[in-house]
Amino acid sequence: MSDSAARDRDAAEEESALAHPVIAPDRSAAYGSHPDQVIDFYAPRDGRTGAPLVVLLHGGAWRAPYDRHHVSPLADFLARRGFAVASVEYRRGGGIPHQHDGGPAAGRWPETFDDVAAAMDAMPVLAGRELPQADVRRIVVTGHSAGGQLALWAAARHVLPEGSPWRLPAPPPLRGVVALAPIADFATAAELDVCSGAVHQLLGGEGEFAERSGFADPAALLPTGIATAVVQGLCDLTVPPAVAEAFVDAAAKGGEMVGLTLLEEVGHFPLIDPSADACAVVAEELAQLAW
Repeated sequence: MSDSAARDRDAAEEESALAHPVIAPDRSAAYGSHPDQVIDFYAPRDGRTGAPLVVLLHGGAWRAPYDRHHVSPLADFLARRGFAVASVEYRRGGGIPHQHDGGPAAGRWPETFDDVAAAMDAMPVLAGRELPQADVRRIVVTGHSAGGQLALWAAARHVLPEGSPWRLPAPPPLRGVVALAPIADFATAAELDVCSGAVHQLLGGEGEFAERSGFADPAALLPTGIATAVVQGLCDLTVPPAVAEAFVDAAAKGGEMVGLTLLEEVGHFPLIDPSADACAVVAEELAQLAW
């Protein structure tokens, strides 16, 4: 396929994924005082109780224009598959001069990580209150793109460096994590300039990369001992397969096996598009860990 044809297909896939109407949650709850510190809850559509809880972290290069609403169709799709779903909002990049050269910055240091940690810590209580159909003893975390990085990070907080404010004293009580086209290896992502310098922006600038990447880069936080799977489209132009492959290789070097499902003729956005076959693959990967 020519470069032009690949770009055209990528654009069509993005348009399809983002064309679905926003699906309102059944309940929402705040986990902090900031307007972005909110979780949307979707009950399993078949009315079952004791459903596994999927914690969903949206992507969008950690940038403010992209929020949880664009993955609400995925949340509804998973709810129709029998999952309880908690879709997490978090603070993303805004107009922070030292973090960008124009346009929305990617992420906010340390607020993006503060929020994900706080949401995960509050999840059992909030889900137990707002979504009684959920079994909070069976939690699987998933995320797409930048959200995939955050999902992997949420499962690795117990291996953060000593002194990190987000470090947990023991592994989080998760069934596993399914990362969808994740920005999972910062060195590779930076080398490929994924999302136009997003990794450097997330960490506060190129000058902060060496100091802060060890607190945020999933490839530096291994092994975790948490069951981990990665789903990656081979035709992904946004987060190329090399990023996921570098993470899986890093895990192997650390003595940990990470499942890697590579999807032929699939780009970045079908993984969150309920009308795409790839989305059914995502649901199956979640089911294998949850049930």
